[in-house]
Amino acid sequence: MIKINSLTKKYGTKTALENVDLEFPRGEIVGLFGENGAGKTTLMKCILGFLSYKGEITLDGEKISTKNIEKISFATSEHSFFPALTAEGHRDFYSEHFPEFNEKRFQGLMEFFALPKNRPIRTFSMGQKNQFEVILALSQGADYILMDEPFAGNDVFNREDFYKVLSGILEEHETVILSTHLIEEVSDFIGRAVLIREGNIISDVKAEELEEQGKTLISYIKEEFNYRGDRVSKALSDITGEEE
Repeated sequence: MIKINSLTKKYGTKTALENVDLEFPRGEIVGLFGENGAGKTTLMKCILGFLSYKGEITLDGEKISTKNIEKISFATSEHSFFPALTAEGHRDFYSEHFPEFNEKRFQGLMEFFALPKNRPIRTFSMGQKNQFEVILALSQGADYILMDEPFAGNDVFNREDFYKVLSGILEEHETVILSTHLIEEVSDFIGRAVLIREGNIISDVKAEELEEQGKTLISYIKEEFNYRGDRVSKALSDITGEEE
């Protein structure tokens, strides 16, 4: 389990996260939702130890360090691969440095995305780079897989098919924490939704709870974020001077 207690992160005078308490047990698929700048990426980078912070984050009861960081992988649209290496070169590097590297999953996902194996990653399109980033995160052998807007630049068919594949390949001990704005696309994939607003957790709900309440994920999120259905018509009225 990843356990977060009283996590606070500031950038100068700006508070990005404030007294965040969260737990991510094994075997969950969690959607992390919030507006731009809400703190989603900051939360992930704190878990990974990329940022300094106040509070405590533990992994299976221990502080996250070089001794256990291999249990966490990260797919980010900022990219973490080696641009000059080929896919095969990455496979060799990962299999050497990560004892639980999943060769079968790596090869299967490379085939699924139809990515070239012997070209430097820098020659890939943006969509292909994002796909490869996800492949590495899923093949590392980590128990906790963090994904931050992993499919920017990918077409809807690739994304929809991937979520179906991902549902089929995840093992019981693997947890996925997925940050995305594509709420409707992942609504049938995630089992839990965590909502962040201005650095605060405003809701943490399981999919079955929403189903019992007769709510969809998108309607629930709009409700929690006080989404105004008339904001478009009001903006048009303000801009054009015409009443809707």
